[in-house]
Amino acid sequence: MHKTTNDDDRRRRTGDVRVGKQRQGQDAPTDAVDPAVGGRRRAALSKQARYWFDNTLAGGAAALIGWLAVACLVIVVPASAVLVWTDDRAPDDRWAKAAAVWRSVGQTLRLGGEAGSPLRVALSVLLALVALFYVSTLVSLITAAITEKLLALRRGHSTVLEEGHTVVLGWSDQIFTVVAEIAEANTNQGRRAIVVLADRDKTDMEEELRTEAGDTGGTRIICRNGRPTDPVALERVSPATADVVLVLPRDEPDEDAEIVKNLLSLRAVIDDDCRARILAVVRDSRYRLAATLAAGPGAFVLEIDDITARLVAQCARQPGLSLVYQELLDFAGDEFYVVDAPAQAGRTYGDAQTAYVTSTVVGIVRADGALRLHPTPDARLCADDRLVVIAEDDDTTVEAHEPAAVDTSVIVSRPPTVVRPERMLLLGWNRRARRIVRHLSDHVAPGSVLHVVADGEELTAAEVGAAVPQASAGLTVELRRGDPALPETVNALDVATYDGVIVLGPDHGTCGGAPDDRTLVTLLLLRDLERTSGSPVAVVTEMTDDRNTAIAPVGPGADFIVSGKLVGLLMSQISQNWHLAELFEELLAPGGNTIQLRPAGHYVRAGCTASFATVVESASRRGECAIGYRSRDRATTGPDYGVRVNPRKTDVRRWNGNDDVIVITRL
Repeated sequence: MHKTTNDDDRRRRTGDVRVGKQRQGQDAPTDAVDPAVGGRRRAALSKQARYWFDNTLAGGAAALIGWLAVACLVIVVPASAVLVWTDDRAPDDRWAKAAAVWRSVGQTLRLGGEAGSPLRVALSVLLALVALFYVSTLVSLITAAITEKLLALRRGHSTVLEEGHTVVLGWSDQIFTVVAEIAEANTNQGRRAIVVLADRDKTDMEEELRTEAGDTGGTRIICRNGRPTDPVALERVSPATADVVLVLPRDEPDEDAEIVKNLLSLRAVIDDDCRARILAVVRDSRYRLAATLAAGPGAFVLEIDDITARLVAQCARQPGLSLVYQELLDFAGDEFYVVDAPAQAGRTYGDAQTAYVTSTVVGIVRADGALRLHPTPDARLCADDRLVVIAEDDDTTVEAHEPAAVDTSVIVSRPPTVVRPERMLLLGWNRRARRIVRHLSDHVAPGSVLHVVADGEELTAAEVGAAVPQASAGLTVELRRGDPALPETVNALDVATYDGVIVLGPDHGTCGGAPDDRTLVTLLLLRDLERTSGSPVAVVTEMTDDRNTAIAPVGPGADFIVSGKLVGLLMSQISQNWHLAELFEELLAPGGNTIQLRPAGHYVRAGCTASFATVVESASRRGECAIGYRSRDRATTGPDYGVRVNPRKTDVRRWNGNDDVIVITRL
């Protein structure tokens, strides 16, 4: 025991201690420390210091001020001392140098820097702190006010002070078309403003409009954030001083109730004698009456699902008709205008049709505001009546010195009307399909057949079954179960035997992707079937996104009805001329005047050379109004695909037997 103790003492004295494993032939020092252990220890100390610093910062404003003061003193005091001690003019006395250092620190930190008795120093510091507190508070208040104002402007919460502007309420796919078309219409009207109110970020709205609508020229786009159903938010866009207020539709028909609420809120903001005109759009016919009542007198409500269905039904029977409507609805070409015509007072409507070479007269607006589209040729114009014309612009309708020449020798008699049953094919089904069936049945001859190819779900079968009683007795509707997006379904169809094919996409939310995705697949299969069979297929396609028409696998000049773009174009046209609401309502309604494409051989002798005035005269003799033509030789050549609306009456061309004349007529 005693020996062991002595051995231990000797080892401690001689440092004969082994720690860990040591390399052979080399003794390890007794006080060696592993570098890795030291590094971890330093890292732990650094984390502890950082943790302590973070905790002090969490103490609030006082801690932040304290650390800021420490940081300033650590830099300012040594720097001031160096400046004093290295100055040749500094006093030799240490207390005098200390006072000079204090003055330098005080001047740097704006703490007075007074020297002398402790009371004098304390008072100077106190006054400096009060001044610093006051100035800092004032600066912070001004900064906060400016920041709050900038944030309010960025959020779009400031009030718009405009007059005669266009107000757009809501956000949907139609807004880009509406903004672009109204900006195009305002090109020759100086600086105008379009004010958009939607429950979206103001910056995002401005960026999307800038990207999608493109250059708006002199038209200013002003966006404001807020719910269109909130009267307080509505006041931000000054609807009472606006020229027109447009209420955009929602994506689904069950959201039409919100449109009614928007209109009620709008009426709560503006007076009954307000100058603003209100135009709203609903999808479901069940909400149109409620929306009309909520909008008040003088307002107009469009039912877009029914308008889309009517156009699809018309285009299915008249290939190329969608191109005519496209030309009439956008502001890029020729469109409808209402113009003053005092020189025509006392003349007949037939005389007015031949009085203008560069414009086409299609109707009369009476002094009481009543519109008569394509009246009889002997209808007489009164002093305060105005003319409805198709022209390049509202200031291009000028009476010619003499009417254009008419060659009556090439005018032919009306051929006998041949009515035959039609075979139509409908691929796909959505909520507008029942309306399409009903509008088709209003125009087809007895014995016509409509084959519907849609999936075999019970809901679709029930919808097709419900559409059968709505169709007239002359149209037989048959359902064939199958998915139009599958090759086996499309290849089993003998599409060459049909007079027209309609392709519809599913409703929003009923399929995995966008509705147009399945429509594009069906068009691709039809295109392949058309190529293998060698027989052309007349297809009219309904789409929801106009950008998809550029990639659709169809032939040039194919018919597309893009519901979103259609409503945008209609709203833009009506917003610029309120009389056009009644005009388009009649053009698209069954039983009234409508636009038709008729063979040119029904008006002039096939192969003859004649002016367009000759065609106008031939159409007038049979109670029709010719507004243009389509050259089938150029039907596949863009950008107009042979469609010419409102040509000069003096234009002379060769009229082929396969050309079409575009007329307004009553069916």
